[in-house]
Amino acid sequence: MFEKLKSEALVLITDKNLAVEERLQQVCDLLKENVTHYDWVGFYFKNGDKNELKLGPYAGAETDHTIIPFGKGICGQVALSNQNFVVPDVSAQDNYIACSITVKAEIVIPLFVNGENIGQIDIDSNTPDPFSEEDERFLEFINNEIAKIL
Repeated sequence: MFEKLKSEALVLITDKNLAVEERLQQVCDLLKENVTHYDWVGFYFKNGDKNELKLGPYAGAETDHTIIPFGKGICGQVALSNQNFVVPDVSAQDNYIACSITVKAEIVIPLFVNGENIGQIDIDSNTPDPFSEEDERFLEFINNEIAKIL
């Protein structure tokens, strides 16, 4: 499934007829629609020179979490650690910001441009422990390709 999605995502990411923001939105929509355990897919980006993340394009339920301070929640921790963060059970995390009571698991993959962590892709799942190493590698691929257009 991920191999097919990689090629579909590449077509969207490299479509020079669309603004970058629109391409990111289409990637969010593609992933949410095609991966059954991706219930919310979005990008957060460093907010200028502030130590916080700002919500970018996303697909899924609306969220109040449009600004996330570095260090807070899973996304805020990834902003500081520069490491992938896979959470099989969000209820077991002390430093977790609940977006919805239906969310059971989360995966956050940092997005690097020229070695700098400038944002991340964040995926919430209503399925307990759904993420595998295959998800991690796939999302790293997506971020690497997106980094080329930012």
